[in-house]
Amino acid sequence: MDRLDEIRAFAAVAEAKSFTQGSRKLGVSGAQVSKLVARLENRLGARLLNRTTRDVSLTDTGQAYLERARDLIEQFDALESSVKDQAGPSGNLKVSAPVSFGKGQLTPALLDFASQCLAVSLDVSFSDRMVNLVEEGFDVAVRIGHLQDSSLVARKLAAVRMVTCAAPAYLAGAGTPLTLGELAAHEAILDTNARDATVWRFGRGAEAMEVRVHGRLRFNGAEACVEAAVRGMGILRTPAFAAADELRSGRLVPVLCNYEPEEIYVHAVYPHARHLAAKVRAFVDFLAQRYAGEPAWHQGWGSRHPVAAAE
Repeated sequence: MDRLDEIRAFAAVAEAKSFTQGSRKLGVSGAQVSKLVARLENRLGARLLNRTTRDVSLTDTGQAYLERARDLIEQFDALESSVKDQAGPSGNLKVSAPVSFGKGQLTPALLDFASQCLAVSLDVSFSDRMVNLVEEGFDVAVRIGHLQDSSLVARKLAAVRMVTCAAPAYLAGAGTPLTLGELAAHEAILDTNARDATVWRFGRGAEAMEVRVHGRLRFNGAEACVEAAVRGMGILRTPAFAAADELRSGRLVPVLCNYEPEEIYVHAVYPHARHLAAKVRAFVDFLAQRYAGEPAWHQGWGSRHPVAAAE
């Protein structure tokens, strides 16, 4: 077991490229991690890490050793998990989710899951930052949009339609855009969580169209953007879940409904593993069942039909 602790310490430092970050990942002191890595190198009679005052990097020997070490750690963890999982999902589940979807849509599901799986404890972080699941110790993340990290397993949970909308008062004063070209004459409310907040995308695949917009209000979150739109300060393009209540109540109305809306997806993502922990499998299965069918955020408002009051 001491040797496994040494290998874990080395792998954590190598992946984080830092003794400090590696020790945090393991939940032990930096001095303890440094001692374990030094003991491993002494036992092997080889230098695995190059150390400077600013950086930690792998030697060629260290790189080869790390690849085998990861397999060993994964196999050992899978062995322990396979025994624990016989009693059902248990342990601490660390989850990352975006702020708007997490607080508005995911929280009730999280609480229901916690009520069903009493042996699982939840550690949930709401952040729009793209976390590194492996380095930061997350078991699973809920992500919305186009996935980029192919090293993760992704399971599609639900569709999210992008909706372009505005308050009736704004449209009464500025007019209702009937074509994409007319958007340039309107004040756009920009959500800077998007990769390019000034480019709005309509349609899918080869037929997709991009429109550049402008506006003086920029927020890094959907809630503030929706509030600004409700106050009549411009046109908003946002995920349907962020504005569903306002659309149902009529405080916001959809525009440009004749253009096929861009559709993105909610995914559950988690690291590759030969043996998926029961707590992760149970959580992902729960979310998949929860969001099966037409999502609630697409229901109760005329998303595909022009709104007469807005024209």
